[in-house]
Amino acid sequence: MEPRTEEAEAEAAAAPQGEERNPRTMLIKVTALDIALPLLLYYGLRMLGMNQWLALVVSGALPLARLVYQVVRERKVERTTLFSLSIIVTSTLVSLLTGDPRLVLARESYFTALVGLWMLSTLLAKRPFLYAATIQILPEATARSWREDWENSPEFRKAMRLMTAAWGAAFLIDAAGRVVMAYTLPVDSVPLLGTGLLVVMLIAVVQFSKAYAKRLSARLGRPSSV
Repeated sequence: MEPRTEEAEAEAAAAPQGEERNPRTMLIKVTALDIALPLLLYYGLRMLGMNQWLALVVSGALPLARLVYQVVRERKVERTTLFSLSIIVTSTLVSLLTGDPRLVLARESYFTALVGLWMLSTLLAKRPFLYAATIQILPEATARSWREDWENSPEFRKAMRLMTAAWGAAFLIDAAGRVVMAYTLPVDSVPLLGTGLLVVMLIAVVQFSKAYAKRLSARLGRPSSV
């Protein structure tokens, strides 16, 4: 998810050096392929009479197929891609063994929870997630100014860690919400509502990041890039 933030980071890292990379285009691509298409496939299969469990498994295999295609195309496995593959494969195997549609629904929370925990873990690393992921897709001039701010501005470093914490918390909230919905709501309503929850959480954290970045940029005397 979900629009996968790790996948977008991996694609950015794999792009040729010097090529201008548009984060908005990347987000639209990931959203269409990993959220919209599986959702449409699930409800399409249900309209054709397929049972809930099988429709969930088939539609949930689309992100896995895309990741495998990415590995074959690039002939290398990025760390973030390997992380995504391991989670999807593991959760799919568990789902196949149980045959429980609610467990298939709940498996989405495994991914978003681990993503959230991983983001929060980068707060202890040399570079927090938001800084490390975003700087790869910025124009070179902007990326250079970010590196300077990271080296020279404690306020900038604090902002990157705070926004990374916000993103991690958003994914954990999404994971908790998905588990509750998976075991309390009608099965056929959960894929759509789960997607809606993710979209709301992402909009909220993006707007928070933009507002915070705008105030920070004003204090630093530079245009906002977040």
